[in-house]
Amino acid sequence: MIDEGKIKEAVRLLLEGIGEDPDREGLRETPDRVARMYGELFSGMDADAAEPLSRVFSMEDRALEGGAPAREMILEKDIVFHSMCEHHMLPFYGRAHIAYVPEGKVLGLSKLARTVEIYARRLQIQEQMTGQIANAIMEHLSPRGVMVMLEAEHMCMTMRGVKKPGSRTVTVAARGVFQEDDALQERFFRMLRM
Repeated sequence: MIDEGKIKEAVRLLLEGIGEDPDREGLRETPDRVARMYGELFSGMDADAAEPLSRVFSMEDRALEGGAPAREMILEKDIVFHSMCEHHMLPFYGRAHIAYVPEGKVLGLSKLARTVEIYARRLQIQEQMTGQIANAIMEHLSPRGVMVMLEAEHMCMTMRGVKKPGSRTVTVAARGVFQEDDALQERFFRMLRM
């Protein structure tokens, strides 16, 4: 649970720590604004991916030509996300691409985006977030496999340190048939370029 009182205290101390007067006109409401903002930015702390991933549709009655069950790759790409790096508490943001091969059931289209949002709204590192999304989909949907790729720009590399705006970090997690089938992985990457 978000403790707005502690956040307000911390913001006041931070303002004083950088030499500001937290009681001056432009800053008086800043602790309240930051506390409300953090409530929104970190709303994924208490959220559970089981909720969006439990809303599925059966594919058992939708066989392909010849009677084979529907097991084609489904790809949702360019899911925009914003998160906060746990190392510097600065934003990182980018796009998520998620593919899965169903095993009898499929998700509603918005559910993958909701899952990304749950994990993005936490203090996070991109590498961990990529795996968390893949693991949640495997656990709650039980597909034949899933592949997740995140591409993000990190403000800790843009605003401070090496100061290299425009550089992107790419992370990939493969589970199930995507780990075993190089051709399926290549198809995933080809579909991203379309």
